[in-house]
Amino acid sequence: MKAGAALLLAALTLAAQPRLLTNAKLETRSAALGLEREFRALLAAEPQPAWIGWSVPSVRSYSLGCEYVSHDGWAAPGVIHLEPPDRAVILFRVVNRSLERIRALSPDCEIDAGGVPVHWLNDVKPPESVALLAGLAADAEIAGNGALGAIAMHDDAAADDALDRFAAAGQPEEIRRRAIGWLGSARGSHGLETLRSLLSGDASPALRVRTIGAIANSRQPDALNLLIATARNDRDPQVQRRAISALGNLPAGKGVPVLIEIAQTSKSVDMRKHAMNALQQTHDPRALGFFEQVLQ
Repeated sequence: MKAGAALLLAALTLAAQPRLLTNAKLETRSAALGLEREFRALLAAEPQPAWIGWSVPSVRSYSLGCEYVSHDGWAAPGVIHLEPPDRAVILFRVVNRSLERIRALSPDCEIDAGGVPVHWLNDVKPPESVALLAGLAADAEIAGNGALGAIAMHDDAAADDALDRFAAAGQPEEIRRRAIGWLGSARGSHGLETLRSLLSGDASPALRVRTIGAIANSRQPDALNLLIATARNDRDPQVQRRAISALGNLPAGKGVPVLIEIAQTSKSVDMRKHAMNALQQTHDPRALGFFEQVLQ
């Protein structure tokens, strides 16, 4: 290994930067006096395009993976995490003094900077990182470029508060939909409780359907009970149908017993038919046994 590359990798390790950053014009500075101040200075700096990045403690999420990379012309997967990483690298692409893209990656990923400057900030406080991203997510154009997903990766209560605000009434519907999705997939028990509140509130049917999808993606044990209760008793048939479909898609056939019960006992012909359709898609032996009984 060349001496320069060795020194670069050593610096990356000490500064908690990505473990393998290549083809980068690297500059480091401290954000101890305020992340917003340093970020805005870099946003206005030349030359561009450039990347700005830092690392924060992360929730344990499989969303932090690595893209497929190519070695000697052959496609090979990046790092496969048997257990999710506990830190996230937050990266911002800057072009013409404006923000173009936001990414959240595992610190284990091989990152090729394409020869452009990479400004790495040390001493970043997680609440300041969330606050900066939340300010960017308020812009509809930036919201589509990863701000909410990056917020969701932070292992900090500030991330819960920010996503709750973006999921609340009064926000643009597309931002609400994205925040709801991240609350289910990344924010654990807090996220599930927020989704429960949204489901029982006065949200539009479309957003309540989106909330069911987010609940189905939650790893919390009580998510199944919430889906079951919604499939049985929700006031909106559209939401009930989405909950029934979600039960059919749960791993290991967890929703099959409830689907059989709904198919047998629901007072709604439509819900019984929907439950039977969901059962058919599971290919579960218990579902096949149920259909045999119905035919007999």
